[in-house]
Amino acid sequence: MDNENKSNTATKLTLITKRSEHIPQEKFSALAHLLNAEYLTECYKELKKGKAAGIDNRRLESYTDEEIKQEIIETVNKMKAKKYKPKPVKRVFIEKLNGKLRPLGIPAVIDKVVQQGIKKILEAIYEPHFLDISYGFRPNRNCHQALKAVYKMVMTKPINWIIDIDIKGFFDTVNHQWMIECLNQKISDPNFKSIIIKYLKAGVIQEGKYCSTKQGTPQGGILSPILANIYLHYVLDLWFEHKLKNKINGYTEIIRYADDFIIGAQTKPEAEQILKEIKERLSKFDLEVANEKTRIIEFGRYAEQNSKNRGQRKPDTFDFLGLTHYCSKSRKGNFLMKIKTNRKRMRQRTKEMNQWLKAIRNKAKIKDIWEVLAAKLRGHYNYYGISSNRRSIQTYYYQTIHLTFKWMNRRSQKQSFNWQQFTEYLKLYPLPKPALVYSMYDLW
Repeated sequence: MDNENKSNTATKLTLITKRSEHIPQEKFSALAHLLNAEYLTECYKELKKGKAAGIDNRRLESYTDEEIKQEIIETVNKMKAKKYKPKPVKRVFIEKLNGKLRPLGIPAVIDKVVQQGIKKILEAIYEPHFLDISYGFRPNRNCHQALKAVYKMVMTKPINWIIDIDIKGFFDTVNHQWMIECLNQKISDPNFKSIIIKYLKAGVIQEGKYCSTKQGTPQGGILSPILANIYLHYVLDLWFEHKLKNKINGYTEIIRYADDFIIGAQTKPEAEQILKEIKERLSKFDLEVANEKTRIIEFGRYAEQNSKNRGQRKPDTFDFLGLTHYCSKSRKGNFLMKIKTNRKRMRQRTKEMNQWLKAIRNKAKIKDIWEVLAAKLRGHYNYYGISSNRRSIQTYYYQTIHLTFKWMNRRSQKQSFNWQQFTEYLKLYPLPKPALVYSMYDLW
């Protein structure tokens, strides 16, 4: 795609964003025409390679330039003739931290391309309206900002109670009719909405059998995160900020990352009221709170003393985005919220590292294994290397070192290391040491 076409596409999306921001009441009535061949070719180039294949058994990198060009042209023509029909997604399962299986839906390559195009248009329209309390799957926002927002809330606001809420199977239970109502708030182009609806109802292929989808939006699809944000923007965020807060006398705040959110409250009765109201609100939109994972805990500067008064050894903790938040003290003895890697998450990461080392030990040269291993460690530090979490990432580093020695020592009898040889090799070719890369304590 030439620079002129790229510039034209970027300009159109920028204009959509400005119009959405400056005329918030306006609904967009002409969007489907933006899904042209030039724009979708750009979207194709933006997709990541190395991803799993859908039911077409094609990966992104398996297409030649001519093949994808022809496929995009045919797809655009089908959309113009209103005959485009996305393929069902391929359902696979990944193991969750609790041992249960999470379903993922993998779209075909051409459907990924169209989804990428739709996603960028939806972002251009809705981003100016999303609230600051939402952090997940948004441009220039990330999990570390959400974690820092939780830290700032606990440390600087009159928060004494945390409401830890889990929506039961959110992505599998999204109501399609309510989803369409959410889209209707900003979009009046029937052709554009029709394509989105087709994705929602495309169905899944599981073990060779087709299953229709009457609800939900499959995790794994490019569209699902933005659709989830749109849904929860109307169902939860706006309602919480403009309706629920008016009913609460004390301070309260919500911080949301996709369907994962934490609420802070000033008093226990208010926390109980908030939870009751949220259950009723979600129920209205066919969403259910997972009672076994939802709870109210005392948390904050008075929690430690109050827990001692109740005969409890330590205050309760809560998990958010793979990290356990707990009450502690600074060196000066003042209250300080700290975090550490969640135990289940740590076990899962260590298990994944063990499986990878076992699988790769005889398939690559040690030099090549070392490069990937270093990248994996850096990736771990980049996520979990947050203020106060040094001990957890050091533990992960030492576990990785011992696992590496174990499996490199089993490559073959000739190539085996003893511990002394291994430590000498590590001196010559050191792996990245644990490093804190993100500061929580810098509040501003």
